Formats: sequence, C-alpha cells, structure tokens
Amino acid sequence: MNQSSGKTSALRLPSGRRAWALRGLMLVFLVVAGAVVWISNVWLTERFTESTRTRAELRLALYSGSIISELQRNSVVPLLLSRDPTLTRALVVGDFSITSQRLISYREEIAAESLVLLDRDGRVVAATDRQQIGESRREEPYFIQALRSDDTVFTTSEIETGAFEFTFARKIETDGQLMGVMLVQVDLGRLEDRWRGTSEAVFVANSEGQIILSTEPRWRGHSEETAVELRSPNSAIQRAIEAAGDWAFSAPGPYFSGSTTLRLESRIPFRGWQLVSFTAYASVRERVNGVLALEIMGFALLLAGAFYVLSRRARLQSVFFQRESAELRRLNARLQREIAERQRVERNLEEAEASLQQSSKLAALGEMSAAVSHELNQPLAAMKTYLAGAKLLLQRRRSEEALSSFQRIDDLIERMGGITKQLKSYARKGADAFEEVDVKAALASAITMMEPQLRQMTVEITQTMPREPVMVMADRLRLEQVIINLLRNALDAMKAEDVRELDLIIAEGDEVVLTVRDNGRGIDDLDALFEPFYTTKKPGDGVGLGLAISSGIVKDLGGRLTARNGERGGAVFEVRLPRADAATEAAE
Repeated sequence: MNQSSGKTSALRLPSGRRAWALRGLMLVFLVVAGAVVWISNVWLTERFTESTRTRAELRLALYSGSIISELQRNSVVPLLLSRDPTLTRALVVGDFSITSQRLISYREEIAAESLVLLDRDGRVVAATDRQQIGESRREEPYFIQALRSDDTVFTTSEIETGAFEFTFARKIETDGQLMGVMLVQVDLGRLEDRWRGTSEAVFVANSEGQIILSTEPRWRGHSEETAVELRSPNSAIQRAIEAAGDWAFSAPGPYFSGSTTLRLESRIPFRGWQLVSFTAYASVRERVNGVLALEIMGFALLLAGAFYVLSRRARLQSVFFQRESAELRRLNARLQREIAERQRVERNLEEAEASLQQSSKLAALGEMSAAVSHELNQPLAAMKTYLAGAKLLLQRRRSEEALSSFQRIDDLIERMGGITKQLKSYARKGADAFEEVDVKAALASAITMMEPQLRQMTVEITQTMPREPVMVMADRLRLEQVIINLLRNALDAMKAEDVRELDLIIAEGDEVVLTVRDNGRGIDDLDALFEPFYTTKKPGDGVGLGLAISSGIVKDLGGRLTARNGERGGAVFEVRLPRADAATEAAE
C-alpha cells in the first residue's frame, strides 16, 4: 500500500522539478563513475607496471649471471694450459706438429671460441683455427700485457666487423725464461643471440661507457646516448614496443600513464661493466583497458537500467508489464556475460600471481645455485691439479702414485655430489642430518683438500689441538666446507708475503673453538666482512660469497663465526660450536 502511494506521488511531481532532479542524479552518477574509473586506472597501472618491472629485473639478473659464469669458466683456462707439458715442450723444441690438434681437443672440452698459442716473438704457432698459424700478434694489446704481467690478463678489442673480441692471455715460462703466450678467446656473442629472443633491447657497456655487447649490432662501439640516436626514430626500442603489441597511439593513451619503455641497469662485478636493458610495457595497457572496459560496461548497464526505470513510469501500466519481462531477460543476459568476463579476468589475475610466485622461486634458486657454484670451484681446482699430476706420473710409469691421485679425485667427486645435494634440502634448516663429528678429523680432511695450494705457496702450518677427539653435533660436509673457505681466504691474504705462516688451534671448554690465524695484511672493514658479495679480491678471483656462506652454515650448526685483526698483524677467524654432549643435553 505504501509503495503504490509513493509511485503516485512521484508521477504527480511537476515536470520541471522532475527534470532537474534527473539531471542532478545524472551528474552525480557521472562523477562517481569517472572517479571509480580514474582510481582503477591508477591502481591497476601501478600494479601491472610493477609486475613488468619485476620480470625485467629478474631477466637482467639472469643475463648478468650468465656473463659472469662464462667469463669465470674461461678465466682459469690459460693458467691450466700454460702448465701443459706438451705445449711447453713444443715451445722448447720448436716442434708444433700436434699442438694444434691438442688445442682443438681442449676447445671441445671447455667450449671456448678459440685457443691460440704464440711463441716468444708473438707468432702464432698453434691454433684451433689452423688458418691463423703464422700470423704475427706481436703488436696486439693482449700479447704486450701478458708479457708484463705474471697473472692471466683480460683484454677487449674491436675487430673489423664492428664486434668485440674478448681474450684471456697468460705468458708461459720455463725455468724463469719466457717461452710464449697462451690465448683463450671467450665467445660472448652467443649470449647476444639468446637476448634477441625477447622483446628487449639489451647492451653491455665497459667502464668507459662504450657498448661492447648489444642485441643491436650498430650500437657496438658507441656510448648509450650516441647509440640511441643512431636508431631514432625507428629505433630498436620502438621495434620492441611494436613486437610486444600494436599500440593505438604513438603517445601513451588515456588509460596508460608514464613512459612506454622501462630502462633498467645492473652492475656486472667484472671490470666495472654495466648491463642495461630497455623493456616495453608489454600488454599493460591492454590489461588495464580490459578491466576498465568492464567497469564502464557495468556503469553503462546501471545507467541503462536507470533510464529504463524512469521511462517506464511515463507509460501505461499495461505497457510497463509487457516490456518488463523482455528487458529483464536482456539484462540477465548482459549480467551473465559480465559475470563470465569477470571470471575470465580473475583467472588471468590468478595466472599472473602464479607467474610472480614462480619468478620469486627462480630468483631464490638462482641465489642457491650461485652459492653452490662458489663452493664447487675449490674441488674443481683441486681435481685439475691432481689430474695433471696423475698424467705426469703415468707418463713416468709411477702407477701407484697415480692411483693415489685418482683416489683423491674420486673423493673430491663424492664431495661435489654432497654439495649439489644441498639444493634439494636447502629450505630445511633443521638438525635432522646432524651427527657427532670430530673437529680434528674435519680439519685434517680440509687440509688434505687444500694440499695442492698449500704446497704450491709453501705455507708453514702450526697445529695446536688436544690429543683426544673433539666432538660436536654438526653436518660433517658443511663443517669441512667452512674450514676450506677459511683456509682459502687465509691463503689469498698471504699471497704477497715472503714467509707465510698459518696457525690452526682447536680448544675445548664450554664450547669448541677452532681458530685460523694468518700473517697477511689483515681485515680493512670488519663490519661488512660477512655481507654477501663483499670482497677485496681482484675481478675474476672471487665474488665475495665464501664468508657469507660460512657464517650462515655456522649459525645453522648452532654456533657463530667471528673475525678480528691479530695483535701481531694478520687476520684471526674463530668458529665457536657447542660440544656434542652439551648439544645432546639441550636437545633432551
């Protein structure tokens, strides 16, 4: 009864007042709709742009990691080949009949671009590309720098095609006399081919800002500003945008704010190199406009419904009832389409969230892989040394000593397998794999692992420890990993010393303390010592993960790793772990 009276009063309103009321309601409706669309545009654009930025940063980190991996893998090759007895003997006697074939076999193993052997005059005497034999490289920078340095040198030089050539070089000496130079050319061009498969413009610039690697060949040799101007207006960035989607306007449209490309840069921890990428905001506008279209359609449906409700009051009651059913059916169909569209958008959002989660997992896996790769370097270097020694022993018919070297190599392979298994249990930080471990035995195993480096550097080792076993609850493999990292850092710190002294002390009290003291130059920055990627080593000698990994392992074992400068110079590292009986009582 009340509803009927309300409708009658509404019909009896003056036509002028009713028109003004309708106009006011229309204005309020349009203002609300515009505000909702604008807020949705800003929020969705920021959200989708952030997801695009995250994916671009992840790709940039993967690109940087692949460059560092390629350079590190090839940096050790000149040192190993400079000690090859076959190559050294060929330089001494001047017989190079089999050296080229030997270099070709090495190239297949290490996947380098090319290997070249130069004599003391800079003439090519052996190469994986036999057409280069006889060429003179005496005036090349890598030959000159290799003669001036006792270490492996890295050079970058531009060739006639406009590309750049990356070379590791090291001189070969016998009894203090120069015999020749070993060259290893790194193939970074294949990385460019991989980058071209994405909708990005990527380049690598050296410390002087000169582009040395790029998905755009014409950019090489120029600075970033010059390179971008070379391709304007039909630049590689514009072609990347066109490949990602057909934009309706040359400038950002009404539903997409900000720049059409995203510039990201990352520092490569090698000689001040920088990696820069220009990424198109692929599909951001399309996704934002798709959601906004749904909102506009909803408001249009509401507006159409409002007009329909207002118009039916001016009709006869009989006409109103006849058309009401048809309008309701049409409205129901539109609502069903809207629901289906919204469900499709929700599924797309779920897929996007799943993709972001997967990206986060890949980033975590990349960090774990970098840590495990860092720990594999030491066993690999030791295996190379033992393998070279075994070859010499077999050539001299000392088979029993060679078998001992092969047994050590087998132990190293088992150790590498244990390290790689940590990837499967990296997320578990529990003590389910702990057992009683003798710290003295773990220290002896680590010294055996480092034996080639200790013998090569002539280190005087002083060991002070109890006669009885010193037991702790730990994972033996990870504890040995910590000790090896401390020994390796001590050796690196004592490289410049004439007399190298290393003190190893094991003390047992309320807790077990393992002390590693060297006579190096000490520690400059104690606060940043255990931070990841902090290192004072030269580029190519380390990435700064060893102490960070060791500190994390000791914390997982229930102890702590500390460092200080010794009173008589050098660095002192202490590993403090709870005794096995104390850990058992605490667990009970």
